Amino acid sequence: MNEKISSKVFSPRSAASSLRAPHHQGLIRVLGIDPGSVITGYGLIESDGARSFHLTHGHIRVKGESFADKLGHIHAELGEIITQWQPQEVAIEQVFMSNNAMSALKLGQARGAAITAAVSRQLSVAEYAPRLVKKVVTGSGSADKQQVQTMVRALLQIVQNVQVDAADGLAIAICHAHSRKTPGGAALPQRKRTRGRGLRR
Repeated sequence: MNEKISSKVFSPRSAASSLRAPHHQGLIRVLGIDPGSVITGYGLIESDGARSFHLTHGHIRVKGESFADKLGHIHAELGEIITQWQPQEVAIEQVFMSNNAMSALKLGQARGAAITAAVSRQLSVAEYAPRLVKKVVTGSGSADKQQVQTMVRALLQIVQNVQVDAADGLAIAICHAHSRKTPGGAALPQRKRTRGRGLRR
């Protein structure tokens, strides 16, 4: 099945088996979010910290006449995904330094819309520096987007191509699953922000 390019959830399973899919014993369900004011990627996995299993992924093409409308769209769409898939924890990429102040501001606001979609539903949110995400997933903090995509597909045994923003969402989820301290524990402390390029180019 090809990935559905829309703001709706892409699911590799039938609606009957995936909608509100039960949590498997011993596994934590994680939603990873790659925020963006134009496209926001996301990915859901279940993991025991050593092994991770793919549930779904997709990307939201942000819509709205005003920027406020676009932030509302991000919040609403992620809220639907959270309601449908019932993740236990959420992970999101930290803001990275940018020479373009306006781009950094818009990205920060998109992150805020995504974070509030999670915390308004009583979910903990952990933040990860882009270089750490790349290092956990590929072994190199300077990996490019193609390397991230390739490793995400390999780690999660995904056969079809994965859109770049969705791959970044899955990478963030994997980073959290393999970096968290104790299953079911409290939200991780925020990582120190680092200078450098994010997953998004």
